Amino acid sequence: MKIIIGADVVPTKNNERMFETGNIEKIVDDNILDLIKNADYRVFNLETPLVNKISPIEKNGPNLAASVKSAVGIKALGADLLTVANNHIMDQGVKGLNSTLKTLSEIDIDYVGVGENIQNMKHTHIIENGGKKIGIYACAEHEFSIADEKTPGANPFDPLESMEHILNLKNVCDYVIVLYHGGKEHYRYPSPQLQKICRKMAEKGADLVICQHSHCIGCMEKYNNATIVYGQGNFIFAGADNEYWNTSLLITVDTDSENSVSYIPICRNGASVRHANVAEAEKILE
Repeated sequence: MKIIIGADVVPTKNNERMFETGNIEKIVDDNILDLIKNADYRVFNLETPLVNKISPIEKNGPNLAASVKSAVGIKALGADLLTVANNHIMDQGVKGLNSTLKTLSEIDIDYVGVGENIQNMKHTHIIENGGKKIGIYACAEHEFSIADEKTPGANPFDPLESMEHILNLKNVCDYVIVLYHGGKEHYRYPSPQLQKICRKMAEKGADLVICQHSHCIGCMEKYNNATIVYGQGNFIFAGADNEYWNTSLLITVDTDSENSVSYIPICRNGASVRHANVAEAEKILE
């Protein structure tokens, strides 16, 4: 099974109208769209709530929001699964979360990494294909979006519980992908603590661990027969204009191949993204 994974997707003022009308070809170039179309399964990180009316919570940092109509473009992108375990999914409070999940259900896009409380948490999603099971686990570091005993929100990374979740998932799946929303923004390397966390995930059964929070491409390592990527960069998120935000990776996974993980370098072009040319790709991967 060939899976393609993209990181942060956030409709912003300069492309929200294109999302709303489904003109995804104006946001993503044909080369990338072909790669997405030819995959068997497509996973992206929805880094914003989808709302008709904003109701921002009190927090440090930006309160993100995109229109409910933006889901038209997300559907046109071909998303099969959206991870919502991130630090922005609760930016518009419980109403914003409920609006987002209702919208995704209406357009038949699955989601993972959120729940009505810590006991009722959708932290895992399993895909069945050709007699094999691929498990996806999504969690986030603690910021302003985390669920607790009584409050909805994102699935928190817990050094004890999360490792058990991954182990249990590996016991019923042939291949396990962990999408970990954490790390230091605009920093390309893991802290010693982050490396310990990701390596432990590999020891517990993860075949691929991807960190999706830093807004930049990080580094990678092979550990315990797993691949760990410490930073994927954004996918569609027209934020800062700097070396970090202007390049990123799509990651492809072929669960039937020994060399299962490969990288597709992409470049931001204003409000849109394009496939990197040969020279750009070589520099990005280096």
